[in-house]
Amino acid sequence: MCVNIVRFLCALIVAALVTCAPAQAEKRVALVIGNSAYKSVPKLANPVNDAGLIGAMLRKAGFDTVDVRQDLNAPEMRKALREFGGRTRDADVAVIYYAGHGMELDGTNYLIPTDAALETDTDVYDEALPIDRVLVSIEPAKQLRLVILDACRDNPFAKSMKRTVASRAIGRGLAKVEPTSPNTMIAFAAKAGSTASDGDSRNSPFAVALSDHLPKPGLDLRKAFGFVRDDVLKNTGNRQEPYVYGSLGGDDVALVPTKPAAPGPQANPQDSVRRDYELALQAGLREAWEAFLQTYPDGFYANLARVQLKKIAAEEERTVATEKARLAEQEKLRLAAERARKAELEKAAAAAKAAEDARIAAEKQKQIEQAKADAAERERRAAEAAAAKSLAEKQAIEKAAAETAAKQAGEKQAAEAESKRVAALSPPSSGPPPGELSRSVQLELRRVGCMKAEPNSDWSETAQRSLTLFNKYAGTKFDVKLASPDVFDALKAKSGRVCPLVCDHGFRADGDQCSKVTCRAGYRVSDDNECEKIPEKKPVATRDESARRDSERKKGESSPAAPQATSSGQIVCTNAGCRPLRPGCKLGRSSSVAINGGGLTEVCN
Repeated sequence: MCVNIVRFLCALIVAALVTCAPAQAEKRVALVIGNSAYKSVPKLANPVNDAGLIGAMLRKAGFDTVDVRQDLNAPEMRKALREFGGRTRDADVAVIYYAGHGMELDGTNYLIPTDAALETDTDVYDEALPIDRVLVSIEPAKQLRLVILDACRDNPFAKSMKRTVASRAIGRGLAKVEPTSPNTMIAFAAKAGSTASDGDSRNSPFAVALSDHLPKPGLDLRKAFGFVRDDVLKNTGNRQEPYVYGSLGGDDVALVPTKPAAPGPQANPQDSVRRDYELALQAGLREAWEAFLQTYPDGFYANLARVQLKKIAAEEERTVATEKARLAEQEKLRLAAERARKAELEKAAAAAKAAEDARIAAEKQKQIEQAKADAAERERRAAEAAAAKSLAEKQAIEKAAAETAAKQAGEKQAAEAESKRVAALSPPSSGPPPGELSRSVQLELRRVGCMKAEPNSDWSETAQRSLTLFNKYAGTKFDVKLASPDVFDALKAKSGRVCPLVCDHGFRADGDQCSKVTCRAGYRVSDDNECEKIPEKKPVATRDESARRDSERKKGESSPAAPQATSSGQIVCTNAGCRPLRPGCKLGRSSSVAINGGGLTEVCN
């Protein structure tokens, strides 16, 4: 115990000597990046201006190196961070300020170079720089690592970016960051999940507030960023709240150290008490607090040390109580196991019997399922055989259809070849004489079935209507008002009928001619030009018609037989006898002369 106290007191003395030693000059370096001229989204107005403002502020604050870069693409940003990482190896303070577009994807923040397109969410991994790459660049700094991100603007890439995975989250603004390295601070222009404003002036409200408060000599960074927060909230109507992540030690950490003061009164004795208290707090051991109370038994820090001792005692008591509870639980389990051994034997016997019963039931169920599986296999084989048979029949039908199509295609090709051969052997026709062009065109229109009238030398309305029909069925667009050589050539090129054959009622098209529709007995030509059965009409006999028929019958029975045609010609019979008809004469009825009572007489021209 005493040895530990002595060691702690020696550590306190050494720390006090180090603290009181003359401070050496700190080396401070900074990298400032402002991206405005983006290629895939509208240009930002303020980042370049903000970078210039912060760079001038850091130079005025006495930084050894301030590298200001503007409108960097991805390779240029990586190179700038790599070079800056080399300068931080022997630096005490390293600061990176970035103004431009940034975004959060799946909880990771990315800085966006000017050449990024970000068409899909996965392009972020290749075209943007993660915040961890920035933290690696400042990690070698010895005392303070500060990253200021003025990149919480509304992200225009997220609106057009395609999602490859629906569950991938793209946040609004930037995500919260917890630095793992000590003495590291990350300041956002706006709280995680919210966006920052560029404002209406040349510089953003956040950049103006930074330039006002960070360069104040001796002002602790935590307090300086508190003043920055107040100014931005005031200037944006409480719409934008800057936020700082990370932690620093108990000493004040100023971006610009206080100028050496003239020799004066000795430092406040409470400063040494506070430093010793912080050392004991870092140790966190009972021995450290007891040594502190032996050195400073009274005062504010002594009361705080006693509180820490009570906290440690409570933790020790909790640990002892936990161990006792664990041992008691083990004993309880051991006793329960001994008492349960007999019951376990009985349970084991019952479980063995139940297991045997279950085995028997499972065996029976297996047999049932095996029978079902065998039946299903038989059905599967029958279905496969039916499918194979159907497929074979389908393939046979398709093969026959393919052979028929191939045969028809061969016949068509042979016909086309023969037509081309005949056309090649036919001598080229020369156009008609100028005076016969109209008649020649009409003749061709008759040949292709588009004109019925006789052709003549005039280009009449009938000829114009015929050319209109040719245009309709041949797909041409000739001027119908005149007969041109082009029309004549187009007609000559047609080897057969172009306009369809239109026949009158009672006739139907038969090749290039109209043939009369002939119906068998009892049928007639319908309105559709088809044969239809003639409906039967039963005669209705009347008294007058019956009398007339009886009179005609009696008259026919009393008259001599009518002359008949012979193989040598017609003859006529009179009271004088029968003789052949004279040349140029024929048998006919006369209203004035009645011969033989039949009304037939020789009629000559």
